[in-house]
Amino acid sequence: MAQQRNQTDSEKLSCSICLDLLKDPVTTTCGHSYCMDCIKTHWDREDGTRLYNCPQCRKIFTLRPVLQKNVMLAELVEDLKKTRLQAAAADLCYAGPEDVSCDVCTGRKMKAVRSCLVCLASYCEIHLQPHYDSPPLKKHQLVEPSKNLQENICSHHGKMMEIFCLTDQQLICSLCTMYEHKRHETVSAAAERKKKQKELEVSRLNIQQRIQDRQKVVKLLQQEMKDIKVSADKTVEDSEEMFTHVIRLIQKRGRDMEQQIRSQQKTEESRVKELQEKLEQEIRNLERKDAELKQLSDTPDHSHFLHNYPSVSALTESKPSSNVIIRPLRHFQDVTAAVKELRDHLQDILRDTWTNISLAITEVDVLLPQPEPKPQPKTRDEFLKYSREITLDPNTANSWLELSEGNRKVSFMFQPERYPDHPDRFTGCHQVLSKESLTGRCYWEVEWRGGVSAAVAYKSICRKGSSDQCGFGRSDKSWSLRCNAISYTFWYNNTKTPVSGPRSSRIGVYLDHSAGILSFYSVSETMTLLHRVQTTFTEPIHAGVWLSGDRVVFVCTGTTAEFLKLK
Repeated sequence: MAQQRNQTDSEKLSCSICLDLLKDPVTTTCGHSYCMDCIKTHWDREDGTRLYNCPQCRKIFTLRPVLQKNVMLAELVEDLKKTRLQAAAADLCYAGPEDVSCDVCTGRKMKAVRSCLVCLASYCEIHLQPHYDSPPLKKHQLVEPSKNLQENICSHHGKMMEIFCLTDQQLICSLCTMYEHKRHETVSAAAERKKKQKELEVSRLNIQQRIQDRQKVVKLLQQEMKDIKVSADKTVEDSEEMFTHVIRLIQKRGRDMEQQIRSQQKTEESRVKELQEKLEQEIRNLERKDAELKQLSDTPDHSHFLHNYPSVSALTESKPSSNVIIRPLRHFQDVTAAVKELRDHLQDILRDTWTNISLAITEVDVLLPQPEPKPQPKTRDEFLKYSREITLDPNTANSWLELSEGNRKVSFMFQPERYPDHPDRFTGCHQVLSKESLTGRCYWEVEWRGGVSAAVAYKSICRKGSSDQCGFGRSDKSWSLRCNAISYTFWYNNTKTPVSGPRSSRIGVYLDHSAGILSFYSVSETMTLLHRVQTTFTEPIHAGVWLSGDRVVFVCTGTTAEFLKLK
């Protein structure tokens, strides 16, 4: 109604000439009102006829009327303008399609200014006030308006999810711990957030260090670009000076040489520029990744943090890019030497040595070759620098296997566990894989009893049935060291290799994914290499174990395998 009234008032207070609100309103003797400038302009066009009429009623005035400002109309127009501004300001406070609306407002909802993680509701400034005035509500945690508050509610029980299940790696409510997640290892969401926050900070520090390293390389490349140009220009200048002594004999060769130097200069500059642009793009990607991690790190919403953490925490390693050789002003030094020889021995050079000059130009090289492989660790302390904590994935465990000790230990059960169906579960082989996807350099140790295989496998290994494609070491997707009280045996692609070495209840496994190295060690007071594999890994690796033999024997002898926490 108010909007319709404002529209009606606007029509009454509008000029019929310009169709806008009256500006400096004046009223003629016939009672019609116009903007002063509009009616003056209208009558200026009629000065030649000496007759002046009203644009609305067409009344004719023989003398041009003297116009005076209508004060009352001017005040009404100003009041209408103020009303319009107030209405526009009010519209800005209402929630639009992209805004978070107040959950308390009825009718047209106002924009929410804060969301409460305890009430799981969003409030405008008016309805938020009790959270500032009421002592019990003051303790509630307020955050920026969020549309994702329902992520904090358990879909099964409708309760707040304030607990994190370490076994299944997901948020749960208090009732979940009594039913679906009974006997699972749990912590508070705040505690898990604190742990992963530390991991995230380590990732950020890693990214920042990589940014700094690449920025240093970019600066070196920028300087190298300048040095290439300076060296090329100096070589051209010196060569031209020497060629002036034999201008008639060497003029054509001089032009050819300059062209070749410039061509090689462009080639080298192009290589440097390409690497520089690649590094700058990588810096931008890392900075964007760092910004995403910081945004996630700064959010106070535990649920939002934990829901989004897995998608941003993974950090792909890249090869070092700092292999640049700097040779100030020496890029074309061999060329200068060859030209001096040309000056001193013109006839011989023209006949025999021109090829040497051309080769000297093309041999100019800026970047170092690929770095030598890093030395592999030798002592246990060096191996422990690459230690990884391995946890087993319950979704991959065979139904006869029981996980314990925070999913680090596996053993046989008297009866098969009724695990839920899952596409990753081994159905026929008594095996289990790690949750962690392993790349780079990793080291872990397995304490074993009975008959156990310490293995690594691609995630793409077959899971259904007990065929050779599923068993560790039976295909080209897994590698396995089988251990028992009598012997060690290495298996790969269904090929058996006897392994000799001291007996130990602890096996160390070292992986250098990029170098394609996989090593197994007998660990006691010393480390003894049992078997080493040199290959090319085409996928990330998962650690795994296989418990072998008769189920009854397993139960009696206590066949187990445990991934140890290494200090």
